[in-house]
Amino acid sequence: MSLPADYEPAVRDPKKLARTAWTLVAIMVIGGVLILKSYELWAVKQSADDRPSIVHRIQKERDLRIIRQDGKTADLFDLRGHVFVINVISLKHPDSSARSLAVMKRLSEKYSNDAGFNLVSLVVEPIPAEQIVSELSQTSATHGMKLPQWWLGGNEPETLHKFIKNELKATMPPHEEDGKWAFDSTLVLIDKNGHLRRAVVPQQRGGPPFIATFDFDQAAQWDADGKKTGTNLSNEAQLEVLLAESIDKLLAELFKS
Repeated sequence: MSLPADYEPAVRDPKKLARTAWTLVAIMVIGGVLILKSYELWAVKQSADDRPSIVHRIQKERDLRIIRQDGKTADLFDLRGHVFVINVISLKHPDSSARSLAVMKRLSEKYSNDAGFNLVSLVVEPIPAEQIVSELSQTSATHGMKLPQWWLGGNEPETLHKFIKNELKATMPPHEEDGKWAFDSTLVLIDKNGHLRRAVVPQQRGGPPFIATFDFDQAAQWDADGKKTGTNLSNEAQLEVLLAESIDKLLAELFKS
């Protein structure tokens, strides 16, 4: 295609081009400042936000069914609408979860009059079908695991261990070491809507808050190492306070069915 005979190329005005360039630069600078300011305001707000952090949500199709100490089968999904804490225990080697179990007992007493709070202890090792009810019943009586508040239950190892690893986000899958079960003894906090929640500790000097798991064995190790909490409490005691505070916040939240 040929150009028209009277076609003349446009004459570029250097002053206009420079003015346009500087205008664009100014827009980008102002935009960057506004974005940075918004981020700073968001960071300040987040640093003071102490609502328990959401880690994961257990969906109904990935739920766990257990046999309880009363011989009945129950689904964890049946506790939807309740706040509950889960721990893993070994019947043969109770020392593996002694700290977490002690905390569970104190929680049972603290929230004994709150029908919206539950505890669930999962037995890590396999139990023969003909013995499971008697074993669970005896263990629950020994440790004061009373229904309907405190469930003690088990399932066949493959199903149970997969749930612990994938849904409870354990730091390691349950496995045997030298004839003893090794597993993550961290307490897992679940809200009314099936979300795994962790404690949020705002930083006094600003910045992202610290997200704390309820690992009482780790807290005990910090105490042994001489690490301080910045309070007059030990790491174990401070973590238990954070757990109770988190539970109270979740009990006050609404259930979204």
